Amino acid sequence: MSSDIFSLKLGLNSCYLIRGKTTIMVDGGMPNKLRVFRRKLGRLYIHPEEIKLMILTHSHFDHAGSAKAISELTGAKIVIHESERSFLENSEFAMIKGVNLYGKITLAVFRPFFKRISFPKVKADIFINEKVYPLYEYGIDGKILHTPGHTQGSLSVLLDTGEAFVGCLAHDGLPFRLNPGFPIYAQNIDQIKESWRLLIDKGAKIIFPGHGNPFPVEIIRKQLFS
Repeated sequence: MSSDIFSLKLGLNSCYLIRGKTTIMVDGGMPNKLRVFRRKLGRLYIHPEEIKLMILTHSHFDHAGSAKAISELTGAKIVIHESERSFLENSEFAMIKGVNLYGKITLAVFRPFFKRISFPKVKADIFINEKVYPLYEYGIDGKILHTPGHTQGSLSVLLDTGEAFVGCLAHDGLPFRLNPGFPIYAQNIDQIKESWRLLIDKGAKIIFPGHGNPFPVEIIRKQLFS
């Protein structure tokens, strides 16, 4: 069964709605974006209560900032990797490293900001480990995969039709990159590459990053195997 995909820009982050028999959401955007979220839902003629699940690709403030407010509005269960639990519940930042020169320079500038910013603490309902988590019970033909690298607990959603929602496993567009590719920030770039090999092996075709526009997986494939 095919799914409808909608992109919602909630601050710096691109969140996604995937609608099959029910609707699930990938990431929760920047803090204080509930009003924007409600307005964009209205334009899509989607009722909040249709959203049954919110999958956080990781716990950084730009991906989890409005998760609590959106979950309270919609009733959606929150999903995160078990290793990110304390960061989410305590509004803490899982520190990352610059993986290229630009990443190192910009991270040095932004690090004080990252340490100060906070978002409403929230408890997740479902914790993912290394096992594949199917989404069929939510009427979505796809699964959640553990794809570490940007953070230790980073997750991706992969639909059976090849659409992959990867959070910060890739960056695309300013202020991160001019063109799509590997992220400029990560805890472990070798894990990034292993996660991409997993997604490619599992059939990823079109990549939906947490920052930027969708792009074909061939772009990553060339960088990975060049």
